[in-house]
Amino acid sequence: MNNKTILLVEDNPDDVELTRRAFKKNHILNEVMVARDGVEALDLLLHGRTPTGGQTNDLPALILLDLKLPKVDGLEVLRRIRAEPRLRRLLVVVLTSSLEQQDLVKSYDLGVNSYIRKPVDFEQFAEAVRQMGLYWLVLNEPPPPGPGRTANGGSASGGHP
Repeated sequence: MNNKTILLVEDNPDDVELTRRAFKKNHILNEVMVARDGVEALDLLLHGRTPTGGQTNDLPALILLDLKLPKVDGLEVLRRIRAEPRLRRLLVVVLTSSLEQQDLVKSYDLGVNSYIRKPVDFEQFAEAVRQMGLYWLVLNEPPPPGPGRTANGGSASGGHP
């Protein structure tokens, strides 16, 4: 992953494809890595193990996190990200179809940067993705690297996260 990679944590293949199409439609050309459950996301973020079996020392510029995930749910993934000093500054946007008020409240309690409910209509979804990409990947000034990370996201010691 490079410094502008987007990590999409989503178990629904249709939503993965919809998100990729929305990125393409809006000329968001960043690499999108997909974790299909909470375990894959945590393996990548905590241990550098990619879903395809590779290794990386870099962290994503942005995490798009669904809440309703198999194995480990999105709220637990968020809790673990915020509990880890070298990950806690990562930009995390919850992108979910959940209408539950408790999910919204808990996400903000756990330190999410933004909470977006997925619109059902593709054009509305594409517009939401366009605005999100413009803000988080272009306009927003990202936080400095967390402890033990280099400016490009790699480990300062050169080892695995």
